Amino acid sequence: MAPGTAPFVLAGIASIALFSFLAVAVWSSQRRREREAYYKNDALKKIAESQGVGGNSAIEFLHEEERVSTRRRREGQKLGGLITVAVGVSMMIFIKAVDREDPDPSYLVGLIPLFIGFALLAYEYLLAPKEERSRKEQ
Repeated sequence: MAPGTAPFVLAGIASIALFSFLAVAVWSSQRRREREAYYKNDALKKIAESQGVGGNSAIEFLHEEERVSTRRRREGQKLGGLITVAVGVSMMIFIKAVDREDPDPSYLVGLIPLFIGFALLAYEYLLAPKEERSRKEQ
């Protein structure tokens, strides 16, 4: 082997290993999701069959699951906005501390993630569709 080819061979082997791992991880994740969907569907069938009138409890279960999913998405969006705001503020503080002698206001770069975080929070609190209440709560 030529003296300069070892890094390229190692990089090739590492990339093959990485993409093989990613393929197996994605396959495993999809298999798990498929299995969860199958068992959920089977449980809903059993609930619907056990009800003589129709399956109101199965429908209520689906509605509750949708509410939980919506609540998690909204909380994730709020958390993402708060984290982005914190990154923007900390970037501004850090860049200001590092560039004390620089007359240009380079710390204002931190306004980019700061405003992105504010936009995420504003969307979540002002513009996002509100969570629907169930009939029992109204």
